[in-house]
Amino acid sequence: MSVGSAAPKRRLVTERRRSLTLRPPIAAVGAVAMIVAGWGSVALAGPPDQGVPFSDQRALSGSYDTGPDVSRDFDRVVLEQQTQAQAEQVIQAQSEVLAGSQARADELQTEAEALRANQWVLPVTGYRISGHFGDVNSLYGKGHSGLDLAGPSGSTIVSVAAGTVIAASYSGNCGNMTQIQLDAEDLVIMFCHQSRIVVEVGQHVEAGETVGYTGSTGRSTGPHLHVEAKPGGGKAVDIEPYFREHNVTL
Repeated sequence: MSVGSAAPKRRLVTERRRSLTLRPPIAAVGAVAMIVAGWGSVALAGPPDQGVPFSDQRALSGSYDTGPDVSRDFDRVVLEQQTQAQAEQVIQAQSEVLAGSQARADELQTEAEALRANQWVLPVTGYRISGHFGDVNSLYGKGHSGLDLAGPSGSTIVSVAAGTVIAASYSGNCGNMTQIQLDAEDLVIMFCHQSRIVVEVGQHVEAGETVGYTGSTGRSTGPHLHVEAKPGGGKAVDIEPYFREHNVTL
């Protein structure tokens, strides 16, 4: 063999050895790839708590994955609390409605009593006016003290308004006479010349309740009702304005 041909052969062997030294085995490449992939997943998941052992970390992770749904228990508690609150609110609302209804009922009762006390009616029916307040003649003298309503004897006389009987007896020129103190105002109504009285002192009467019957007792020219108004039980005044004030047409 010549020297010239031996040199190239040695150079070729040397290059092959270098190539084998720099090229890692295929198995080693795969292992490195797996290690890199593993470290990458750990990096993406975040660093572990250095104070918790790895086995405990796995247990904690498992509990989060498979633990109970606590929202159902929470919802149940909230539902019970809200149901109780709602029931209490319903009771409170019903109580307020009842209280309001009772208050309104009391108001209506008060209003009804006020209307009842202030209601006036005609004392007789089937009459004609035969004398007015202030008339002057031989019978009345210097002035008539009331209103005369003439009609058949025995006609029913009723109280013009609600009140209490303060007098019921025979009284000179007035004959059989009844006086009633009204509930709604300081006013006494007097009924004279009755044939018969059917109420007694202290009795409470309503508007339209019978107090007696027309007649001609006392100083009288015929069957009629003499009715007059006495504010505070004192001197008589014209009663006709009171009838008009209470919407009673004579």
